[in-house]
Amino acid sequence: MFADKLQRRGEAQWVIEPFGKMRVPVIVFADEGLIRDMDEQVYQQAANVAALPGIVQASYAMPDAHWGYGFPIGGVGAFDPDKGGIISAGGVGFDISCGVRALRTGLTLDQIKGNEKELADVLARCIPAGVGSEGKFKISGLEMDDMLQGGAVWAVEQGYGNRSDLARIEENGRMPGAEPRYVSDHAKQRQEKEVGTLGSGNHYLEVQRVSAIYNNDLAKAFGVGLNDITVMIHCGSRGLGHQIATDYLAKMIKAAQEEGIELADRDLACAPIKSDVGRQYYGAMCAGINCALANREVLTHLTRQAFAERFPRANLTLIYDVSHNTCKVEEHTIDGRKKKLYVHRKGATRAFGPGHPSLPRDLQATGQPVLIGGTMGTASFILAGTEQGMSLSFGSCCHGAGRAMSRSQATKRWKGKDIIMYLAQKGIIIKGASPRGIAEEAPGAYKDVTAVVDATDAAGLAKKVARLEPLICVKG
Repeated sequence: MFADKLQRRGEAQWVIEPFGKMRVPVIVFADEGLIRDMDEQVYQQAANVAALPGIVQASYAMPDAHWGYGFPIGGVGAFDPDKGGIISAGGVGFDISCGVRALRTGLTLDQIKGNEKELADVLARCIPAGVGSEGKFKISGLEMDDMLQGGAVWAVEQGYGNRSDLARIEENGRMPGAEPRYVSDHAKQRQEKEVGTLGSGNHYLEVQRVSAIYNNDLAKAFGVGLNDITVMIHCGSRGLGHQIATDYLAKMIKAAQEEGIELADRDLACAPIKSDVGRQYYGAMCAGINCALANREVLTHLTRQAFAERFPRANLTLIYDVSHNTCKVEEHTIDGRKKKLYVHRKGATRAFGPGHPSLPRDLQATGQPVLIGGTMGTASFILAGTEQGMSLSFGSCCHGAGRAMSRSQATKRWKGKDIIMYLAQKGIIIKGASPRGIAEEAPGAYKDVTAVVDATDAAGLAKKVARLEPLICVKG
């Protein structure tokens, strides 16, 4: 039904005009191939988001969009608090601030050739990964609250990172507005031993080589060149973020009923931004973002230690760190006026263009580095935010390849050991805690990340800078 209502608006942009209870249109960024393969549920969920109170401009679906809980994964929606706008735990997701961090190593392919297996072994030993994995740092009580307030800044102050990292992290490494008192004791308990762990699912630490440069000027500004060795870390807020979402989804179902908000889907549970539940969730979610930022900073510290064992001259420095499961208060232009909006990005990456005040001075001319993670057998990409994307999608773009099939479908089709052998033949070393987990994340279970990135570039949401191909992947 929804696919029939799609009207082409540009090379990689499609629109579903409002009908029924929709308050704004749905805009989908994709090429014809991605549109053809996109699950009908994506359109349904995006239309449900378009019917929520206070939504402005449009409900967006990125090129990697697929079905999620409430919002589609790859969904973006901005809400005006002065027009009854809502905040939704389903619009952020369970893995709050799941995101990607990319690092330069100062090494080239020639310098590590022949040492890949030894490096993979060291990384697998140093980086805790997998379901129930525990880190080397146990925190609780006041220290837990300090971490939830301080994010990566806290980690650096504890000696787990470099102060120079902070300028290359969203929000300078610390999300303002965090309220640890609104995070349940159960959520905090789940995090006591999980700081500095990858977790499971699609999370990974990957050693990559730069295999292509698309924009020489931007690549030079970001400090990457052909055959450079980079590291990408993909993880989030672990058990704490999941528990925050679980706790507040239940509260928001009740709040929505009390406020008379009609929900097309219980997973869209939400509360008015200005309500007690809305404010409490925002404070807890910001604490979850800081948890993820701290987690990635500690993992960077461990990665630096691992590289130092094999390559003492390596110098791991941040290209950028960006999240893709958040709700943030941002200023955007609506009908010619600046407005503060609550921008939900679920499986979507912030991609601010040149000149944005949140960017550090040395990135003002380039726009924000945008990090798009692939699968363990395909490429990842570095892009740059554009001025055009600020008006097209509130400065948002895709976040990865996007699943093409469920995890259960993937495990019926592939076995983990076969995936490891297949990728080894391609020169990719996989270190995984679980054969089943590797099967769930088989490259064939995902969309073509190159097609997703090409559509993002064609739509003007972000521009391609560099392609990164995996050499080593540590999986949960």
